[in-house]
Amino acid sequence: MGALVLETQRLRLREIDAGDADFILELVNDPDWIRFIGDRGVRTLEDARGYIDRGPRSLYQKLGFGLWLVALKEGDIPMGMCGLIKRDTLEHVDLGYAFLPAYRGKGYARESAEAARDYAFEVLGLDKLVAITDPANDPSGKLLERLGFRFEGTIPYGTEGEVSSLYGLEPA
Repeated sequence: MGALVLETQRLRLREIDAGDADFILELVNDPDWIRFIGDRGVRTLEDARGYIDRGPRSLYQKLGFGLWLVALKEGDIPMGMCGLIKRDTLEHVDLGYAFLPAYRGKGYARESAEAARDYAFEVLGLDKLVAITDPANDPSGKLLERLGFRFEGTIPYGTEGEVSSLYGLEPA
């Protein structure tokens, strides 16, 4: 099990490791993940372990942060991921999150994203945090606004001609 990073009232956010491959395989193949985040070509447990190594684990090693597995404290049930990403295409660190359908609409994304946002400013000392969403993903944009982010416009992202909504937030 990956190292514990954050705890909230109901949740634990911890590093993702190879033992989470089955959960990652399910999450990245959720139709909404594919629609709003993109198809990562993860089809097998081996693909999922490779995704974990190239993505989250690589960021932990390089930057000391990344996307973390979000699990319910009670029962340690994995339900999503949330954390911080430094993309080459964005100037600032990006807050990201995704949850399995059964765990949406219950406040878990907000609770984990608040913890990650506070970690970015209070622990890492970042001077700005951004987030990107598919313009059609209204629930995600509304959540970002509830977290204090402000819509800054659209940016080219994904395949040619596609855009993402860019949100930004500076510490209070």
